Parts: sequence; C-alpha cells; structure tokens
Amino acid sequence: MMRIDKLKKEYVNDVFEIEKACFSNPWSREDIAAQIDCPTSHFLVAVVSGKVAGYMGLQIFSGEGYVTNVAVLPQYRGQGIAKALISKQFENEMDFITLEVRESNTPAISLYEKTGFEKIGIRPNFYSNPTENAVIMTKYF
Repeated sequence: MMRIDKLKKEYVNDVFEIEKACFSNPWSREDIAAQIDCPTSHFLVAVVSGKVAGYMGLQIFSGEGYVTNVAVLPQYRGQGIAKALISKQFENEMDFITLEVRESNTPAISLYEKTGFEKIGIRPNFYSNPTENAVIMTKYF
C-alpha cells in the first residue's frame, strides 16, 4: 500500500538516499531539509510499506510550477509511484507546471506525456555527468 505525504524531517535522510541513487549530482541533505520550511516548496514523498520509495519536488512562484526532481528507487519503478506523485502535485493551484528531463530518459518522457506534459523545447548541454540536452516539458491548466 502506498501513501503520499508531505516532506517532513523524518523523511530527509531517505530522500537524500534516493537522490544519491538516482542522480549524478544529488542535492545535499541540508538542501533537502531546507525545503520543509520554504513557503514556495511543495515536496512530496511516496511511502510504500513504511519505506520512502520516491519523491517529487516542486517550487511554485506566482502560479508557476517548476519541478525540481522526480525520483523513484529502482526497485520500486513501474508501480505507478511517479504518476501518483505527479497527480497529487497537480492539486496545487498553478497556471502551468514545467520541468526538464534528460533527452535519453525515454521512460520519464513517456510518463510526463501520459500525464499531460508537452515537449516545448530543448536546453542544450543542460546536464552534466554525462553532458546531455534537456527536454523542456510543460503542462498548462
């Protein structure tokens, strides 16, 4: 059974471990913890059988939603966790939500398209380790 919860102090270490497992340039534990009290931050975790299996970070400024990260531990992928996190974030009041995704990350691009995001552009050499273009994807409400 999965539940979606707001980021709390008790989840910071788990989110940090997910960052290290999923990204070549992970956020620090301190940066993750700072999101808890930040008024523009909307960070959610997906808890499966008592374990944080994934999370999604979102910043909202004046009705504009900017996704910071969506990450699910490899052993939990394909179970609808990222889709559940995205759907829950859509409940926030926003005019649009946008994100960047590695051009080679076809599973994520497919998921974002299924949840209503559209490809609107490319950011050349946006990512490092390895260097790669980002696809900019946006969903308007």
